[in-house]
Amino acid sequence: MSQLAYATVGSNCLDAAKAFYDALFASVDILPLFDHPSGGRVYGKDGAIMFGVLGPFNGKPATVGNGAMIALHFDTPGDAAAFHAKALELGASDEGAPGFRGGSPFYMSYFRDLDGNKLCSFHQAQRV
Repeated sequence: MSQLAYATVGSNCLDAAKAFYDALFASVDILPLFDHPSGGRVYGKDGAIMFGVLGPFNGKPATVGNGAMIALHFDTPGDAAAFHAKALELGASDEGAPGFRGGSPFYMSYFRDLDGNKLCSFHQAQRV
C-alpha cells in the first residue's frame, strides 16, 4: 500500500517562510533537514522528510493552490490546537478555529501561512 511521503508549498519570500516554518515546526520537534537548492528548506522528523517550503522549480512566482490543503495529524486535540495557536502567533491567518466538526470524530483547525498556503492541524478521535 502506498502512503503520502511528504508535501511541499511554494513561497515568494523564502527567508520569511523559513523563519515561520523553523519556529512553527520546532514547536512540535520537526526540524530542518537540509536547505533546498531553490533557496527553500526541507523539514522532517527522525530523519524522514515530511515537508518542504521551496521556490517553484519553473522559476515562476509561487501561487496558492485553490482547494489544496496539507493536514498534519496530532496525538491529542490539545496538541492540534497548540499548533494552530503557534501558527497564528507567527503571523498565519485563521481559517477555522480548533474544534470538532459536525458531530464527527475529527478535531480540526485551519490556517494559512505567510504565502496563503492552507494547512490543517487535526486529531482523529476514532480511527475509521
